Amino acid sequence: MNLWKNYPEERLLQLRDECRAEYLEIKARGLSLDMSRGKPSPDVLDLSNGLLETLAPYTSEDGTDVRNYGVPTGLPECRRLFSELLGIPAEQIIVGNNASLELMYDFYSRLCLFGTLGGAPWGRQGRVKFLCPSPGYDRHFAISKEFGTEMIAVPMTEDGPDMDAVEALVRDDASVKGIWCVPLYSNPQGVVYSDETVRRLAEMKTKAEDFRIFWDNAYGLHHVFEEHRVANILELAAAAGNADRVYYFFSTSKVTFPGGGVGMAAASPANIAEQQKRISIRTIGSDKLNQLRFVRHFKTADAVRRHMRAIGDLLRPKFEIVLDTLDAELGGTGLATWLRPKGGYFVGIDTAEGCAKAVVALAKEAGATLTGAGATFPGGVDPKDTSIRIAPTYPDADELRAAMRLLCLCIKLVSADKLLDGRD
Repeated sequence: MNLWKNYPEERLLQLRDECRAEYLEIKARGLSLDMSRGKPSPDVLDLSNGLLETLAPYTSEDGTDVRNYGVPTGLPECRRLFSELLGIPAEQIIVGNNASLELMYDFYSRLCLFGTLGGAPWGRQGRVKFLCPSPGYDRHFAISKEFGTEMIAVPMTEDGPDMDAVEALVRDDASVKGIWCVPLYSNPQGVVYSDETVRRLAEMKTKAEDFRIFWDNAYGLHHVFEEHRVANILELAAAAGNADRVYYFFSTSKVTFPGGGVGMAAASPANIAEQQKRISIRTIGSDKLNQLRFVRHFKTADAVRRHMRAIGDLLRPKFEIVLDTLDAELGGTGLATWLRPKGGYFVGIDTAEGCAKAVVALAKEAGATLTGAGATFPGGVDPKDTSIRIAPTYPDADELRAAMRLLCLCIKLVSADKLLDGRD
């Protein structure tokens, strides 16, 4: 190992000067590289172009004319296809429009406005708190912030949220109302929740009777290197006597088209009945044409899985570029750490403490836009200033190599400055 912290000052100065010279050379090229969001690339989108073919006839299996009003909780064949994909009873599934994020927002807002299953609305219970495993998904945290919820960051481990911390927080505090979870290939680290973590989430004692797990299985089919599965949270919660604890979300926004996917939510029978009542007031029907198009195009769960393997084949070389560059440029230096995701859409990097914001700013100055440092923590504040999220899915291979080379240079430059300042 060549730990930079052990180098003499002369060697650190030499390395910094070498990195700065290369950085300035790259900056002079006028690059414009964007890895700020996890967007599918055009070749991934092309795999779904068959969905754009004319849809006819326009009748669902139950006789519904999908061009008209009705069926606010989704077409039966679409609910059944999701059931086959995810191992959830079709009657416990609601299918909506393109975004699961929209469904999460709606479910959260209903808890704040109306409460659930006879409980008081969260908005009338005074101080309300929500657990946010961090680093995590910034848009989850934005929903909690939107409704004035106090967010509590919980450390992530390689098995999921730190369950000792979670259990301690929920056991005696009735104001802790829920937790955000991305159980498979988490955003941004690619963590897979262990069976033990899922079991503890399902079984743990909570002071709040209306505690809810928002289970966002956004990357449940995005197996890039190896196929992993997580334990069935709905089954485990029901077996533990906590059937109403879980709201499960999924969408095809990164399966087909982000603007034209199909979102779904699943929950206990009691929760589904409650949500159906609210949905029937909110809308007379979601986009059934899109739901039928999805079912007609794929037909079976196996066809969806084959499609996802094709996407994995396109994403794998990009993840390899990211990981190979990190290994080659930063491996053994002690300047950064990272997990090696087996799937999903992101790679998370941790710099030395106090470096992430400076690294992201330096990269942007040279033409590479990354997700804002701190965005993966509640309120956009990373207390240690270490977390950087890499979104490798959209750029082509050459752009990605250039962006990763630049990022590694920025980490070296900022780290060298910090190490040298520490020796003053």
